[in-house]
Amino acid sequence: MTHPKGEPAMRTIAILACLTVPAAPALAASWTVPEGCEAFMTVQSKACRVSHHYRCSADAPGDQWRVDMDQEGPFFYSRINHEAEWVESYDPIMQVLDPDPADPASMTELIGEGMDTWSFSLSKADGSGSRAEGYDRLTGRSVVIDGITLSETEVEFAEYDRSGKLIRRSRGNEYMHSDWRLFFAGPGETDLGDGIWRPIDGSPVEFIFPGEEGFLARQPKYDCDALTARAPATILPATLPVTEKE
Repeated sequence: MTHPKGEPAMRTIAILACLTVPAAPALAASWTVPEGCEAFMTVQSKACRVSHHYRCSADAPGDQWRVDMDQEGPFFYSRINHEAEWVESYDPIMQVLDPDPADPASMTELIGEGMDTWSFSLSKADGSGSRAEGYDRLTGRSVVIDGITLSETEVEFAEYDRSGKLIRRSRGNEYMHSDWRLFFAGPGETDLGDGIWRPIDGSPVEFIFPGEEGFLARQPKYDCDALTARAPATILPATLPVTEKE
């Protein structure tokens, strides 16, 4: 497993600057990739979210970044490694994977054995922390979304604070692309610690690649009219995104 490593100072500053400055769609038609990085895919998803996937030369081989954007601009950045194991995120508070997880997440294990359990702890820059545990399981079914074949997974997880109190839990389905080493959100439900299960669905709708119309677009396209606020935050094993795993 690859443990979190120090982020180059200049790129960290650039990331935090992007998170604290609202996007201005009228002034810029596309999102600007951080210096030293190259974007390879844009994903338009349900729940009014567009995500840009990119790699940076300063990172370890196999590491990937994702930025999630709503109608107001970027609100979440995350980095995963080759195992699709979440490494760090900014929302805008920095959160990192603690060293020596009890049971590291592993896409290799999921592909080889059909199921992968995981348990790890997280620390935030504000001094708080939590523990997450759960599993991914291949259902044996495949789906085709925008011409891309994805493997369906079943996922369930819970996150607890350092005192052991439940923060949130989620269950449902997601989608995996083994060659890309990526997970994508799917339909499910989440409990924000109050015992009420709420439906969520951040499934991808469009995959857009360099040179195609909509690549690095700033504005999400789907379900935006139905939203008055962002979807409930959920933690998912690969990227700890808002509303999805990956």
